[in-house]
Amino acid sequence: MTPEQLAAACKPLVLELGEAFARCPSTLRRARLLGISGWAFYITGRAGALGDVRAETVAAALGFIAPEAVTDGWDAAARTVPPLEVAAANLAECCRWGTARLGDSAESSRLAALLGRAVDAADGSGMPLFAAWRAMPVPDPSPGARAAVGMLLLREHFAGAYLLAVRAAGLTPLEAVLAGPEGEAGAAACGWAPPYPPVGPLVRRRLWAEAVTDRLASAAFRALDAAEGAELRGLLAAARQRARSG
Repeated sequence: MTPEQLAAACKPLVLELGEAFARCPSTLRRARLLGISGWAFYITGRAGALGDVRAETVAAALGFIAPEAVTDGWDAAARTVPPLEVAAANLAECCRWGTARLGDSAESSRLAALLGRAVDAADGSGMPLFAAWRAMPVPDPSPGARAAVGMLLLREHFAGAYLLAVRAAGLTPLEAVLAGPEGEAGAAACGWAPPYPPVGPLVRRRLWAEAVTDRLASAAFRALDAAEGAELRGLLAAARQRARSG
C-alpha cells in the first residue's frame, strides 16, 4: 500500500474519530461552564489555537463554514473568554474522551506512538490550523489521551489538505460541501444559506480534490513502513469500534 493509499484508507477513520469527542455530552457541558453556546465553543474550540485573531482570519482557516456563522460563534465566545482558553478547554475534553473511551492499554499506547510519528512527519505548509494545534502542549500524557489528540491533529491535517485541494480544483468551499455526500443538508449545517448553485458539474472536481487531499496528506504516512501502516489502520478501526460501542 502506497502512502497515498494508506492516507485514503485511514482518512474516514481519522475524520470520524478526530471529532468524536466534540459530540460527547461532557464536552457540551464544558461550553456551558465557560458561559458560551455550543456553537461558540465548537468554532472557538477549533480555531482558538490561532490565538486572538479576527473572525475573517478564522473563517479563512476553517474554510467550509459560512463566514457569517463563523463570526457569530467566534465573536460571541470572545466577549466572554479568550480564544486560547477555549482551545485549551477543547483539548482537555479531547484528552478526557480519549482516556475514557480508549483507555491505557498497550493497544492505545501503540496507536498513540504511530499517530505521533505521522503527526510529526506531516507537512503543515498552508495549513495554519493544523500547525497551530501541533504546537499546543498536550495536558495529559496517558496513552488514551495522546491517541485522541493524535487523531484530532490528523483530522485537522486532512481538513487543511482538503481545503487546499478544493481551491486548487477551482471549487469554492460551498461548492465542495454541496458536491459532497450530505449535499444541501451539509451546506445548511455549515451555515450557508440558499439558493445554492447546481451540483452536477461539481462532482468530478470534488473527486479530483479528494485524490489530491490524499496526496497532500501522504507525507505524514511516509513516516511508517508498510507493516506499521497496516497496523495503524487496524488500530484505528479497533478504536472506532470501541468509540462507537461506548
